[in-house]
Amino acid sequence: MYIKRNEAGELIAISKIAGSDFVEAVADDAQELLAFIQQEKTAEQLALEQTDQTMARVLEDVVNLLVEQGVIRFTDLPDAAQHKLLNRRELRGKRQGIYLLDDGDNLHL
Repeated sequence: MYIKRNEAGELIAISKIAGSDFVEAVADDAQELLAFIQQEKTAEQLALEQTDQTMARVLEDVVNLLVEQGVIRFTDLPDAAQHKLLNRRELRGKRQGIYLLDDGDNLHL
């Protein structure tokens, strides 16, 4: 990505192509670039992103319910969906395992 800065050195615009005002190249994952993109999002875009995360969990729960009730088989799902669901289940399991190790009851065994 190519960026344009103001006199204070602040990033004010980005472009995919180099141009007369866009001569400084930065990596696509540069923190400054990511922060700029994030701050330019509208309130609606940010709200939609937040609901995307909760909606993904709802869909996972629906798939699990359908599988448990025998409506569908897990193997009926496309391979990519199976891998993503298994990956998320594994990650959630690791996260829950962390909490199980320290549940805050301060019992000394």
